Amino acid sequence: MEPLRAGDPSRIGPYRLLRRLGAGGMGVVFLARAPGGAVAAVKTVRPASAEENGFRARFRREIDSARQVDSRWVVPLLDADADADTPWLATTYVPGPSLAEAMDISGPLPPATVRVLGALLADALDAVHSAGLVHRDVKPGNILLAPDGPRLIDFGIARTTDATALTTSGAVVGSPGFLSPEQARAQGGRIGPPTDVFSLGCVLAYAATAVLPYGTGSPARVLMRTVYEEPDPAALPEDLEPVLRACLDKAPDSRATLTQLRTALGRAPGAFAPPDWLPAPLTRLINDRSAAVLTLGDIEPTQVSAPAPRNATDRADTADRASADAVTQTDDAVDRPGPHTTRRRGFLRLGSAVGLLAAAGGAWWWSTRPEPGPSTPSGKGRPRPDLVVAFHGDLTGPDKECGQAQLDGARLAVERLNARDEHPFRLSLRPYDDGGDARRAEALAVRLTKDARVLAVLGPTTDACFRASERAYTEAAMPVVSVSVGVDTLTSTFGDNVFHSHAALRVTYGLLALPCVRYLSNHRDARRVFLVDDRAQGDFAWTVCDQSEKALRQNGRNPTTTHVGPGKIDYAVLAAEVRSTRADAVVFTGDASRTAGFATALSAAGFTGTRMATERALDQRFLHSAGAAAQGWVFATGFTDPNARAATRAFAASYRSRFGALPGWYAAEAHDAVMFLAAACDKDGAALGERGAIARRMPEITYAGITRTVKYEQGYGYNHDALFEFEAVDGAFRYLGHYRDAAVS
Repeated sequence: MEPLRAGDPSRIGPYRLLRRLGAGGMGVVFLARAPGGAVAAVKTVRPASAEENGFRARFRREIDSARQVDSRWVVPLLDADADADTPWLATTYVPGPSLAEAMDISGPLPPATVRVLGALLADALDAVHSAGLVHRDVKPGNILLAPDGPRLIDFGIARTTDATALTTSGAVVGSPGFLSPEQARAQGGRIGPPTDVFSLGCVLAYAATAVLPYGTGSPARVLMRTVYEEPDPAALPEDLEPVLRACLDKAPDSRATLTQLRTALGRAPGAFAPPDWLPAPLTRLINDRSAAVLTLGDIEPTQVSAPAPRNATDRADTADRASADAVTQTDDAVDRPGPHTTRRRGFLRLGSAVGLLAAAGGAWWWSTRPEPGPSTPSGKGRPRPDLVVAFHGDLTGPDKECGQAQLDGARLAVERLNARDEHPFRLSLRPYDDGGDARRAEALAVRLTKDARVLAVLGPTTDACFRASERAYTEAAMPVVSVSVGVDTLTSTFGDNVFHSHAALRVTYGLLALPCVRYLSNHRDARRVFLVDDRAQGDFAWTVCDQSEKALRQNGRNPTTTHVGPGKIDYAVLAAEVRSTRADAVVFTGDASRTAGFATALSAAGFTGTRMATERALDQRFLHSAGAAAQGWVFATGFTDPNARAATRAFAASYRSRFGALPGWYAAEAHDAVMFLAAACDKDGAALGERGAIARRMPEITYAGITRTVKYEQGYGYNHDALFEFEAVDGAFRYLGHYRDAAVS
C-alpha cells in the first residue's frame, strides 16, 4: 500500500479513499472505506481511457458479469458506476497476495495447497459457467489467496457463451502463457467453459512447479507453442500429470470437465479449505496485511510528489509517473522476462505476414502488487537496467529444504542489492524448480540457455542435477554459481574446462577429509581410525574415505576402511567389527538415518572413542533417531551456521524477520553467491549485459562475503578452505567453527 498522491480524490462515490493499492496504464486501484466502515478495493478508470470508443460498454459488461456470479470463491462486486466522469467499481478487499506474488515469495506451492487451490477454483468457475459466462482470463494475477481459500477476480473480458465479442474481430484476448489454443487462434466461436479449464490447468501446473507449461519469451512464441506443442514435462508434477494433461488437451471437447478435475484432486464440490491450506510464510504475509489495514486511520493524508498539473487528465498521468514503481503499459510488457513477472493483458492479432503481432490493448491492474515498470534511477541520475538471474534448484523434491533455504538467502541478497540507489543495476531473481530430477534439470537448463534475457544461473542444488545441466550451461557460456554442488567441477564430464563459467562456492567432497584428519590428529590424537564407506552415498563416501585414509597414513596413523552396501546394514555386526580392530575413532559417511543406526549400535557395544560423520548426517533426524547415542558426534561440513557466527548474525536476523524461521544450511552461502555474481556483473560502475563477459569476469573477482572469501585460484577453483565443524551436544548441533580453529569441547 502507498499513501494517496497529489491529484488523487478523497472520495469516489460513497467510498472514502485511504491508500493506493496499485496503478496501471488505464487506472488506479484504491483501498477505501465504505459508509458502513468496511474496507473495499475501488478500481477506477482514467477519464481519457473512459472516452475511448466502446470502453463504457465493455465496462458495463464487466459490471454485469460480476453481478451474475454467486460464489464464495469469487470476489463479490459491492457497487459500481460506469457512467461517472471517472468510471469505478468496488469489490470486497482481500488482503492476501495474488498467486503471482505468492509464487515470487515462496516458489512452487506444496502439493496439498495446489489440490485445494484447484478444487476451489473449479468451484468458482462452476459458478461463472452456471451464470452463462466464460471468464477467459484465468491466470495467477487474477487469483487472490485468502486464509480460507482463493478468490477469482477480474471479469474485464468475460462474456456470455452466446454473446458477440465487443473486441475487434480476429483479436486474441487474454494473457499468453495461460490462453487456450482456441483463444490463441482467435476462434471466438469455439470459446466456452473448456477454455477456462485449459487456463486453470496452466495455472495449477505453474503453481505446482513454477514452470510455465508453454514456456517464456515473446507472446508470439508462447502462443505458437500453445497451439502446436505439448506442455513442458517439467511443468507437470507426477501426481497431477494425467489430469493436467487432460485439462491441456488441444481439443476443447476432449478436455477434462471441472467435475473430473475436482475428483482427480480428491475434493468434493462445495468443500472448504482446511485452516492450514497455505504455507506458513504466506499465512504470515496475509496476517501482516490484515493487521496493517486494521491500523489505518479514517483517511490517509495526500502526499505531494509532483508539481500540480494543469488538468485532471494530466494530474492522473503525473501522479502515476511520479512513483518509482508506477506501471508502464507498453506493447512489449507481455514480453518481459518471466515466469514470475505478472504481465498485462494484451490484445494480440493474427497476421499473415509475421504470424502473431502484439497490438495495443488495455486493461488495468487489479491487485495489491504493482506491475513491473521501469527501474528506479541510480544515484547518477540514469535508469538502472534489470539483470535477470535464474535460480535453478530443487524446491519440491528430496532436497527441497536445502533448495528453499538457498532461494530465500538469495532473495535477501537481491533485496539488499536493489535497495542501493547508487548501484548501477538491479537484479531480478527468477526461481525455477527441477524437483531434484536430473531429466527435469537438463530440460530446464536447455530452456534457460535459450532465454536470452537470463544472464546467469544460481544453482543447481544437487550434484546429479548439476551433472545433467552441465553441458547445456557450458556450451552456452552461461555463468553458473553453485553453493551446494560438491563434485569436482573444474573439468566437466565431457572433457571441456568449465572453470571460467561455473563458480562452485562449496568445497569438493574430497576436501571434507581435511577437518576429519585435523580433528582426529590434533584434537583427539586418534591412532586407529575405522573409516566406513557407505555405498548408499556413492562417490561422495568413497572420496571422503579415500582422502582421509591417505592423509591419516601420512600422519603416522593406522586407518582401516570397510565398505557397506547401499541396502540394509547390520549395525551390530559393524559395531563389533569396530571393537575387534581396537579402533579409537570412527568416521561414518552415511546419511542421518544410517549414521543414527550406527551410533546406536556403537553405544550399545560400549564404544567410547571419537565418532565423526559428515554434513550428510547433520540433520535433526539424526538427533531424534540416535537419542542419547548422538552425544559427542562431530560433523565435518562445507557450510557454516549463520545463527552462530558473528559475521552472519545480521543476515540471520534479517532472514528470521523476512521468512519467520531460522536460516537453513546454505542460506547464507547463497547470499554470498548472489553478491559475488553481482560483483562480476559490475565493470567500472557499468552493468555487464552479456553472458560471456560476466563469465570472463568471474575469475577476476575477489568478494569477501559473510561466510567466506570467494576468489578463483588456479587448480583449486573458487573455494577450497570453507570447512567447518559441528558437534551434537545435549540434543542439538553446536557450531564449533572453522576446522582450523574449532572450539573443541
